[in-house]
Amino acid sequence: QVRLVQSGGGSVQAGGSLRLSCLMPQYYSNHYMGWFRQAPGKEREGVASIDTYNNTNYADSIKGRFSISKDNAKNTLFLLMDSLKIEDTAMYYCAAAGRQWINYPFRDSEYNTWGQGTQVTVSS
Repeated sequence: QVRLVQSGGGSVQAGGSLRLSCLMPQYYSNHYMGWFRQAPGKEREGVASIDTYNNTNYADSIKGRFSISKDNAKNTLFLLMDSLKIEDTAMYYCAAAGRQWINYPFRDSEYNTWGQGTQVTVSS
């Protein structure tokens, strides 16, 4: 079963920065990709997405603080998180849609391949 392999994350104080990475199979580089997160007791929510042409979408809660990008030469998706807040604490997941276009970037049912998840903890 194809999986996306995540790295990065960890613990940081509020205001700090972290970068998440997601290594994908080469043939996923042209697919729609996204980052989701799930905090304890909450539903999984879409955070950021990127399409084949590097058009991006961001959730309002992280807009201006997070940046999604990908390096096709390295088959890697990134999520750079700046100005982290305590409420950003969650398990973060990368996801691939398996196709170039989707209708709802922040609907997790649009994605068919997921990373294993990585914990991000922000403290005061």
